[in-house]
Amino acid sequence: MALAMNTLSVSVRRAVPGDEDALALVGAASFLESYAGIVDGQGIIRHCQQRHAPAVYARALANPFEALWLAEMAPGAAPVGYLHLAPPDLPVPAGPRDIEIKRIYVLSRMHGTGLGHQLMDTAIAHARETGHANLLLGVYKGNTRALAFYGRAGFEALGEREFDVGGKVYCDWVMGRAI
Repeated sequence: MALAMNTLSVSVRRAVPGDEDALALVGAASFLESYAGIVDGQGIIRHCQQRHAPAVYARALANPFEALWLAEMAPGAAPVGYLHLAPPDLPVPAGPRDIEIKRIYVLSRMHGTGLGHQLMDTAIAHARETGHANLLLGVYKGNTRALAFYGRAGFEALGEREFDVGGKVYCDWVMGRAI
C-alpha cells in the first residue's frame, strides 16, 4: 500500500527474510533520534548493538508468531519506518487474544506525514485478521509525541514497566486498547 506525502512516496509491505539489515538500520536510527539527550550515548550504542542488530530482526522474521512490516520511500526503496507485532511480553495480564506492538518506528523526517497512522492501521487490521481482541504496547513516559499518538489511537494506560538502557532504568507506560 502506498502513501503519497507531498512529494514523498512511501509504501508499506510485509517484511521478509532478507529485510533484517533495513529493519536494524531504521531501528537504531529511530532509537538514536528519540533518545539522544535523554539516554547516555554509550547506553544508546550498546542498546542498539544488542536490540537492533540484524540478527535480532532475522530471528523475529523467522518466528511464525511475530510479524513485521517495512516502510520504504521511493525512489529507491530506502527504509524509513517499520511495525513489529509479537506475543505480549509486558508486566500486565495478557491473554491468548492479545498482541503487542513491539515497535512502531518512523524516522523523524516522516513525523506528521501519516506514516505512523498507516502503520497503526496495519497493526489493527492484522490483529483483527488473526483473531486478536486487544493491542498492547510499552512506551517511555517521557515520549510525549508517542503518548499523544497512542492516545489519539485509543490506547489507555494499563500499568507500568521499567526499561534498562545502559544500566539506567527508565519508566514506561504499558498501554492497551480493544480492537
